[in-house]
Order: sequence, then structure tokens, then C-alpha cells
Amino acid sequence: MAESKVSSRYAKSLLDLAIEQNSLEEVNKDMDLFYATLKANPQLRSVLSSPVIDADDKQAILHKLFEGKFAGLTLAFFGIMIRKGREALLFDTAGQFTEQYNRFKGIVKATVTSAAELTPGQLKKIEEITREITPGEVHLENKIDPALIGGFILKVGDRQYDASIARKLGVLKQELTSRFYESKI
Repeated sequence: MAESKVSSRYAKSLLDLAIEQNSLEEVNKDMDLFYATLKANPQLRSVLSSPVIDADDKQAILHKLFEGKFAGLTLAFFGIMIRKGREALLFDTAGQFTEQYNRFKGIVKATVTSAAELTPGQLKKIEEITREITPGEVHLENKIDPALIGGFILKVGDRQYDASIARKLGVLKQELTSRFYESKI
């Protein structure tokens, strides 16, 4: 079975258990922080994936880092994953958990990439437009890419709307190039 399927199943089990124990929001917060921590610290990910490091040591490291900060359910889940020899999947499982949590809550992630930081008014307008085209609560993230020159690219799920100046210039260049070659024939 592919690792992402295994991670997805573990994430689903944790989601179901958190719902059952009425601690979904707390566990979601924990998994978000855990994912961000592992993303920012590839050394910690390497430690968790290492077959050389003993499972008890990995468990101790996670407890030392997160005990008192994370819910008991989250720490117990880490312990189960480590006992089953699945600690290398913890990072992917945390990411899968967030995706499943968002789906469960009806949260849609959207990203608007612009050449410069957008004003709160512009972000609000884009968020309103996004709400019109997709059901659910919208969480909008603004990324900066000066290569766009102007305009923006809006990604909502697997859909993308590109209103950037860079794209428009690319289309114009392609049109002019094709016309030039057509006139030479």
C-alpha cells in the first residue's frame, strides 16, 4: 500500500477519534503545529525516519518537545504510530489530517499570488468572489511573486485563474510570434 494511503488512513482514524472524544479543534491545532515544526526542521523529520534511532528514543524526543503543549490524544497517537513502526509517516499523516479536517469542516483553501502585497480591501474582495464560486468557508492566503509584474493568480482547490500581467505578456508574445511566422510563409 502506498505511503500516502497509509498516512490517510491513520489521519482518518485520528480525525474520527478526535470527533468521538470531542477534541477535534484541539487535535487540529496540535497537528497544524506539528506539521509546521517538522516542515521547518528537516533534522527532526530525519530523526523520526531513521531506522538507526530506537523507537523509545523517538518517543522520548516527541514527549520532551510537545508534552504540555499538545492534547493527550495527540501524544497517544504519536505513541501508537511509533510502536507500530510508522513514525516515518508522521509528517505526511499530519498533512493528511489537516486536509481531512478541512474537508470535514467545509473549509476551502485558496491562494492568491500577486506581484505585491494586497491591501486588506483587495483581499476581502477576492475572498468574497471566491465564496461566490465555491461552497464552504474560505481561508485565503496571499503569496508574493514579483515576476508576475502585476495582476494576480487565484488558486482555489484544483482550479486556477491567471490574471497576471506576465501571463498576458506571454500570450501577446506568442500571438505576435505566430503572426510573424505566418507572414513569412
